[in-house]
Amino acid sequence: MNSLRLAPRASAGILAVALGVAVSQKPNGPPPTAREDYREVLHGVELIDPYHWLENQSSPATRAWIEAQNSYTHSMLGRMPAPKAIRRRLTELMKIDTIGMPRERGGRYFFSRKRADQDRRVVCMRDGLNGKDEVLLDPDALFPDRSTTIQPSGISHDGKLMAYAVRQSGQDEVELRIHDVDSRKDLPDRLPKGLYSGVSFRHDKRGFYYSRRDRQAGGRIYYHAFASDPGRDVEVFGKATGPGQFLSAGVSEDGRYLLITVQHGWARNEVYLQDLEKNGPIRPIVKDIDELFYPEWAGPASLVVQTGWKAPKRRLLLVDIEDPAPGRWREIVPESADPIQWFSVIGGKLFVTYLHNVHTQVKTFSLEGKPLGEVPLPGIGSGGMFGRWNSDEGILYFSSFTMPFRSYRYNARTGARDLWFESKAPVDPAKFVTKQVWYTSKDGTRVPMFLVHRKGLKLDGNRPTLLTGYGGFNASMTPYFAAPAVLWAERDGVYALPNIRGGGEFGEEWHRAGMLDKKQNVFDDFIAAAEWLIANRYTNPARLAIEGASNGGLLVGAALTQRPDLFRAVLCLYPDLDMVRYYRYKENNNPPALLEYGNGADAAQFKFLYAYSPYERVKPGTNYPAVLLTTGEGDTRVPPQQACKMAAKLQWATGSGRPVLLRYDTKSGHAGGRPFSQVVEDVATEQAFLFWQLGVK
Repeated sequence: MNSLRLAPRASAGILAVALGVAVSQKPNGPPPTAREDYREVLHGVELIDPYHWLENQSSPATRAWIEAQNSYTHSMLGRMPAPKAIRRRLTELMKIDTIGMPRERGGRYFFSRKRADQDRRVVCMRDGLNGKDEVLLDPDALFPDRSTTIQPSGISHDGKLMAYAVRQSGQDEVELRIHDVDSRKDLPDRLPKGLYSGVSFRHDKRGFYYSRRDRQAGGRIYYHAFASDPGRDVEVFGKATGPGQFLSAGVSEDGRYLLITVQHGWARNEVYLQDLEKNGPIRPIVKDIDELFYPEWAGPASLVVQTGWKAPKRRLLLVDIEDPAPGRWREIVPESADPIQWFSVIGGKLFVTYLHNVHTQVKTFSLEGKPLGEVPLPGIGSGGMFGRWNSDEGILYFSSFTMPFRSYRYNARTGARDLWFESKAPVDPAKFVTKQVWYTSKDGTRVPMFLVHRKGLKLDGNRPTLLTGYGGFNASMTPYFAAPAVLWAERDGVYALPNIRGGGEFGEEWHRAGMLDKKQNVFDDFIAAAEWLIANRYTNPARLAIEGASNGGLLVGAALTQRPDLFRAVLCLYPDLDMVRYYRYKENNNPPALLEYGNGADAAQFKFLYAYSPYERVKPGTNYPAVLLTTGEGDTRVPPQQACKMAAKLQWATGSGRPVLLRYDTKSGHAGGRPFSQVVEDVATEQAFLFWQLGVK
């Protein structure tokens, strides 16, 4: 890499912003932002970044600029007509009782819960199937700071110990604590704030295994002995890993083995095993194969492994851990026309979740691969099964765009099910239509899209429409309950979700067709979805809004810079936007994401990143849509500086006169941190912004 950096001089403009002194500003326009050309040459290309100074989040100039932007945004959003009706309806749809998936250990059921009147989730336990639900941990009682949340992170096999994570301001980094369930007290053992990925207790309860990742050095597996100094925890595995890998470790159900996975981004991983009973060496089960392998125990000495190896839509293999050579792996569920999303081994049977045209089907097989039938679901939507190989009890869950979440206890031996929990939202699914259409992308690829609207909706080419998507990291966008979908459909609008490349909806080939140098396919698919909605008289550019978060924020950032003529309003939430420089945000970024996006330090990857990076593609005088960008101080995964710089650049460049607003939350981040009442308020504000810009009454 050839890089020449020229440090910018301190400027009167920056000083003016820092001191609150007015500089050139349009009447009723955004606050001024100083432009200081920061020049550098990367791989023979000169880059000029006028807002490089905003990358220093702690400088007085940046803090003053953020405060000024928030004030401007607040004043502009205060002009929106009738947001109270939107807030009222979203409150009805979102402020409902919810619980997480229960996990049974030692006859006790553990789960998180949030009642409609609560702002933060509590951790609960039910002692026995018919026991009373008890609150184990209540963040309102433990942490006065409402941006602090807690969540279970591991439970001992007998249900007597529970690890939980304490998260501040939505940061990815958490503190780990251990709770004694019988005494209802925390143990003295605490792990300091870091990037952890779960806790797995030894069956003798002398200690536990955990994974901790350093953003620069990579991940490691450690063992912590109770009542010992965490600073002296034993490193078990991981010296050869780097910053692009995630590690996780779990003790088997019988307590004998430690299963370790090393994930290289979202397209490849490795699997290792250690015999704890014999204190044996850590030996590979899967290594040096360029594919994903997801293992699950199917007995004391067998693993079932889901993989796309030699089967892009995935298959299941049975592995004998005493003889784990690839040549001895046995295929038990072959690849089919529908991709496997995941699977569970429950009561000695395989429950395999397929995606059939992007909605869930659950089929049952014996461990020998014999088909045993299908688990009926309430409709077209998203569902699945979770459980353990040595118990007949599983948990079946289901949701759809207009049907809130529900879960059932499922008996793997008899097929009987009992409703465990049902979220009750005031919505009648019978009033709405959910349908799937197919359209053709730029390169001829056929792409499906879900549409939600009121029954009997007249297609006059003028329906207000919200188009959303993600397209990356092997994530499948299936029909989950979405309050905005109901909101738009109730107002004679359309909610549209295309299943663009980069996700896992059609297997690993679909994922890889939207990563690295093929990322432009993702944007082409999304733009083609907008064009299809217009051509088929659902809407028009003046009535079309787009929304995306995180990688979806990159999606809508690329769409608005590549086709600003197609959209009237944009919600860009916690976004990746400065793709050329992404690898440099070392204090708050996600190194494994470089394996999905590409790394600007590499000359070949710089070329395609530079070609589509939304921040680089902003051009002065362009009639850009109205844009609301949202980010947060606690975002340690997607650098918030990207949204700040993009807001400044769009405000300077746009020739449309439409607002470009930045909402910067000083207490939240990528992983949450907002009290639920604020979440509802923020979603209502975002949807009101879109309705305002689209002229929805």
